[in-house]
Amino acid sequence: MNDLSRSGRTRPQTPQLFDYLHSVSLREPEALRRLREETSRLPGAGMQIDPEQGQLMALLARLVGARRCLEIGTFTGYSALWVALALPEDGRIIACDVNPETTALAQRHWQQAGVGDKITLRLGPALATLDALRAAGEDGAFDFAFIDADKENYDGYYERVLQLLRPGGLVLIDNVLWGGAVADPADRDPSTRALRALNRKIHEDQRVDASLLAIGDGMTLARKR
Repeated sequence: MNDLSRSGRTRPQTPQLFDYLHSVSLREPEALRRLREETSRLPGAGMQIDPEQGQLMALLARLVGARRCLEIGTFTGYSALWVALALPEDGRIIACDVNPETTALAQRHWQQAGVGDKITLRLGPALATLDALRAAGEDGAFDFAFIDADKENYDGYYERVLQLLRPGGLVLIDNVLWGGAVADPADRDPSTRALRALNRKIHEDQRVDASLLAIGDGMTLARKR
């Protein structure tokens, strides 16, 4: 055990403390609550981010003055809706996903929340979408990005997003703790290995200022220098 682990003060979240945090922090708009509750009844509902993550994303989008955003992995649109509601009138999101069924639910809720015109859905492999944006001369044109898709392609998403972000732009990466599996050297699952490698890479990456937060299933914040 190293000195940092001995001095660590991050508190484990008991159910009582978790409920308290929600009671004094979370401000989830009704449109987001409805979407979250409908998603909770679907297969794969565990892929949805936690409300406190969405609220943090919205705050960070405002802090960086985001107008052009990318989302890699949209599912039912909960994270995109948090960010879209935080954007100014001229703010726009390109949301990448491969599932027409879950994203149809997303689009319905985006329209109901009055932000459907802010979000452009790109159905298809996200790597191809990002490559097309780069080929169209969009490098440096985006302010904010969120990666929450297939873990084995995370490094590819990260590299492309980093080129598409402007200096000072922010990328958020979800599931970087992967249920604690990244800390288990015996876990050789391909997704675990991909996340473990990306965590190490970002820790050493001098192109960004970064911090890994123990929120949800772990979220990395990386600001492009």
